[in-house]
Amino acid sequence: MNMPHPFRPRRSSIKPGARQRGFTLLEVLVALVIVGTALGAGLRAVGSLSANSAGLRTAMMATWSAENRLVQIRLGNEFPEVGKRGFDCPQGDLHLVCQEEVIVSPNPRLRRVEVSVFDIENPNRRIVKLVQLVLRPTRT
Repeated sequence: MNMPHPFRPRRSSIKPGARQRGFTLLEVLVALVIVGTALGAGLRAVGSLSANSAGLRTAMMATWSAENRLVQIRLGNEFPEVGKRGFDCPQGDLHLVCQEEVIVSPNPRLRRVEVSVFDIENPNRRIVKLVQLVLRPTRT
């Protein structure tokens, strides 16, 4: 048996003067750090987009709820009484609460109607507020 001596350097099969091909361990580690950083940034961006998407959806549904009430006033030729009232105004799977405030305007023929929409789970956060002036219906 011909065993190599543990302290004797091994002879390389590479010819002197020939260049070795391949990557060093340091180059591989640097590449892994770069790829890992890029993937982390990509995941963070995707998470941010999904959170933003939910917020936009909620704002859109809240706007629809407020618009529904304002259209109901217009189509019913209502001239709402001055004051404040709250009512449920759900949209899809969202549980929303609308608050309608009717304010006297300087012109006696007009009333200012403000409809604010809140999430029932977070009633201190107003999602949207729409304002409309309502003209007193003419008597015929």
